[in-house]
Amino acid sequence: MRRKQKAQKQRAANPQAELRASLAFRMNVLFFSIFVLFSVLILRLGYMQIVKGEEYVTELQKTEEVTVNTSVPRGRIYDRNGKVLVDNEAKNAITYTKYPTTKQTEMLETATKLSKLIKMDTSKLTERDKQDYWIRLNPDAAAAKVSKEERAAISKKGGETAKIQAEIDTLTRDRITKKELKTLTKDDLKTLAVYSKMVAGYNLSPQIIKSDGVSDKEFAIVSERLNDLPGVNTTTDWARKKKSDLTILGKTTTPEEGIPADKLQYYLARDYSRNDRVGKSYLEQQYEDLLQGKKAVVKSETNSQGQVVDTKTIKEGQAGKDLVISIDSKLQHETDKIVEKYLLKTKANGTAGLLDRAFLVMMDPHTGEVLSMSGKKLEVIDGKQKVTDYSIGAFTTSYEVGSVVKPGTLLTGYSYGAITPGTVMVDAPMKLGGMTKSSLFNKTGSIPINDLTALQKSSNVYMFKTALKVAGITYGQQSINGVTSDDFQKMRNGYARFGLGVETGIDLPGEFTGVKGNETLPGKYLDLSIGQYDTYTPLQLAQYVSTVANGGDRIAPHILKEIHEPSEDGKTLGRLDKEIEPTVLNHTNNTQSEINHVHDGMSMVYNSSGGTANKFFSDAKYEAAGKTGTAEVIYYGPKKERYGTYSITVSHVGFAPKNDPEVAYAVIMPWMSTTAAHPTPNNLMAREAVDAYFKLKKQETKKQKQTVGEKITR
Repeated sequence: MRRKQKAQKQRAANPQAELRASLAFRMNVLFFSIFVLFSVLILRLGYMQIVKGEEYVTELQKTEEVTVNTSVPRGRIYDRNGKVLVDNEAKNAITYTKYPTTKQTEMLETATKLSKLIKMDTSKLTERDKQDYWIRLNPDAAAAKVSKEERAAISKKGGETAKIQAEIDTLTRDRITKKELKTLTKDDLKTLAVYSKMVAGYNLSPQIIKSDGVSDKEFAIVSERLNDLPGVNTTTDWARKKKSDLTILGKTTTPEEGIPADKLQYYLARDYSRNDRVGKSYLEQQYEDLLQGKKAVVKSETNSQGQVVDTKTIKEGQAGKDLVISIDSKLQHETDKIVEKYLLKTKANGTAGLLDRAFLVMMDPHTGEVLSMSGKKLEVIDGKQKVTDYSIGAFTTSYEVGSVVKPGTLLTGYSYGAITPGTVMVDAPMKLGGMTKSSLFNKTGSIPINDLTALQKSSNVYMFKTALKVAGITYGQQSINGVTSDDFQKMRNGYARFGLGVETGIDLPGEFTGVKGNETLPGKYLDLSIGQYDTYTPLQLAQYVSTVANGGDRIAPHILKEIHEPSEDGKTLGRLDKEIEPTVLNHTNNTQSEINHVHDGMSMVYNSSGGTANKFFSDAKYEAAGKTGTAEVIYYGPKKERYGTYSITVSHVGFAPKNDPEVAYAVIMPWMSTTAAHPTPNNLMAREAVDAYFKLKKQETKKQKQTVGEKITR
């Protein structure tokens, strides 16, 4: 024991042994620390590569890959026969691209140089633009507009620095006098016009400085001086060129307008730039995704100072797809002439003071393809009355349409079991309180009629009694009791199956479904059954009669017929990409025999003595079927000073040929007269439109036969 204690004392006294023990401990700590650090590093690298790798790659692409706002042509729009309705027109353009390191002083210097080479419109410069530019040119004078005391008082209020500076800037602008703004010369304003375009752009995204009216001389001069104009380039821009006045084709924004504010986030999320042209109405808006095309994607390489030293194209730009629409330009031209002719002719009548529009829609009842959509409107422009295209009114405006709904009333009665084909009822004036309701052809007598005769002669009373049977109500001698809101809804549900009072499904934005009356009085219920309460659009009428014509399929009307790849030569259609198929929205709950029965009644309207359209269609070379309509309405149109005026709206629906329908049509002329005695342009318009359809069909068939014969001869 003593020897062991002695040895321990000797070791403790040995300094070398103590040093070795301390060194070993430190080395162990060091190696452990290194191990821990390497472990952390390896774990971090693994986390970055495995867990965060994809996210970092995406972030890298965001900084290097830039979707460039190159102006690719939008897709063309053709009619069903291959005629170009909307084309593109190439034009000279001058652009500016701002780089991340570009300073405002450099931009201003470039703007000054460029403004001396081109003409610029300065009329659109705002007072705010001029104020800001004056401040830039006169920094000392601008700073003196707000005293140190005022600046201190504003700062004392607290808040973010940007908010404080904005308040100071606003005060500065308010104190710039008109006299001071007038010191800006014409050259200053030209420079400002260029500069304001430059600053509106985004880094590495070309901004159009001028594309309208760039002369060949301006284009050449700027092209020669590009080395002295950093960021400026000369290129080709594309402008939309409409070859038709048809308003349903729609419009696009200009580069100055850019993306509409209410859709900014929607388009930015789809890689658009703020100054991109986009469709802003109707077809151009509806099919923006197809028409826009795809912009080029380039990868920009920058040096250590952030300057772009090279760009590589990653994805080539591509023109938008071409659209073939269902409209037949020749038929559209003919129906436009018909509508305009009768609108002007009827307007010349002394009782047509409220008349300002008319519509005629034709469609294929089996496919839903809209063959023509004519709408014309009388407007006073520059002090003169002119006829303008109002085809959009066919689905954005609605009217009481009168007796054209009676086939729908009968079919609704059949579907609820209220009547059956052939049901006979007495047409006699009906008393409702202190009011009497009757049919136009029978003001005093009592005439037993069936449903076919009710259509032929347009019996109001037959429809009234059918609607009452739908509601389970028996007509008394002096009154009608028990009509409820549910009864109104039952009738509306019946009409809706054919397309009345509901969305048609048209492939155009802004469709209106009409107005449903909110009163539930018995008299209004009767009015509903003859089309003099709720309002319907011309397009709803066309869908409704198409549903009757084709046997009960309610098919969504559509304008787009085919989608094609961009044309290679700019003349012929590209490869077919997609053909639009019919969309059946619902089938009515009527039997085919019930629908055929109604066809017979509508045929009697045209072809039987006493039919309301007999004198207009009895001599036609084709057999058609239809229904006329007259509605007594109270005017609530655009002339507010005439609100409450009694007026007449006329309408017409039909299809041809009767046994194998290939065209359905609807006509409405609202507020055509302010007296009960009136002409019937609706029936003349319908007859001439159907004649035009078959005439053009015959010409096209003859042309096709000639083409086939020429090919065989060759």
